[in-house]
Amino acid sequence: MSSGNHSFVTEFVIVGFPGLQPEFYGLASAVLLIVYCCTLLGNVAVLILFATHKVLHKPMYIIILNLVVSDVLFSTTTLPKIIARYWFQAGAISFFGCFLQMYLVHYFGSVTSFLLLIMALDRYVAICFPLRYPMIIKNSTIHILNVTAWIVAKACPLMLVIRAYPLPYCDSNTILQCFCDHISITKLACTDRAPYSFPAFVAAMVVLLGPLVFIIYSYCSIIVAVLEIASTQGRLKTLSTCSGQLIIIALYYLPRCFIYLSSNIGIIFSTDLRIVIIMLYSLLPPMINPLIYCFKTKDIKQTLMKRFKKSTAP
Repeated sequence: MSSGNHSFVTEFVIVGFPGLQPEFYGLASAVLLIVYCCTLLGNVAVLILFATHKVLHKPMYIIILNLVVSDVLFSTTTLPKIIARYWFQAGAISFFGCFLQMYLVHYFGSVTSFLLLIMALDRYVAICFPLRYPMIIKNSTIHILNVTAWIVAKACPLMLVIRAYPLPYCDSNTILQCFCDHISITKLACTDRAPYSFPAFVAAMVVLLGPLVFIIYSYCSIIVAVLEIASTQGRLKTLSTCSGQLIIIALYYLPRCFIYLSSNIGIIFSTDLRIVIIMLYSLLPPMINPLIYCFKTKDIKQTLMKRFKKSTAP
């Protein structure tokens, strides 16, 4: 019996994709390993660029640095275990380890949501109040906001764990997911989930929709400000400073909103398809984001071009 609750379950087993045939386990683990390696290489490259080039020590790139750290930590929390499950058939995870993974999964997701809010704030001030931007958005201000995001993001995941951990788990211990999260764990509880699932849903909406409301407002204001620019070239130049951020925000929010809305309007997915969608929106952005940083942000792109020219110069 696990200490701290009345559960007969001492460990959980992460199933991953229930419909995946054993002959494809090697392929699945190889694909996931490639995703993890690409995520690490791309994000570490961005970290090295930031550390070695002072030109990148600006508010926007400080926010990107925090996103990089969050992406790496999220991928490291989730991918090694599911890779081991398919490569070595090591799907078992301890009772405490599963709840720790659940906390970290929701924590890093919350951090990313708040960081995207800060990113939108940066663009909002830069375009709507360009003359005040240097006074309002300083490196010190962004550092304070980033630290606040990392601290505030602890609240909701901690609440989820505190409420879910004492539940009685006395039946199945198989988790139909690629990592431990609140829904997949509490489904296994031998009790009515309603008193626990609704507060969890409200917490998710606060973390997801709270920042999203401001992000939508900020970019609507940005569009209005851009339309007031006389020249077409000026409009395109201004919008280009937001394109990378918009792609990153869309990759994070659109799939999540789709999953939440589809669940509430009665659209039913097969278990495997639902897991695939969750894995895509959870793990592809950390792998793709470094490419967006490199090709859609001016200073990083110029820094990379300079390094490339130096390395190819005779």
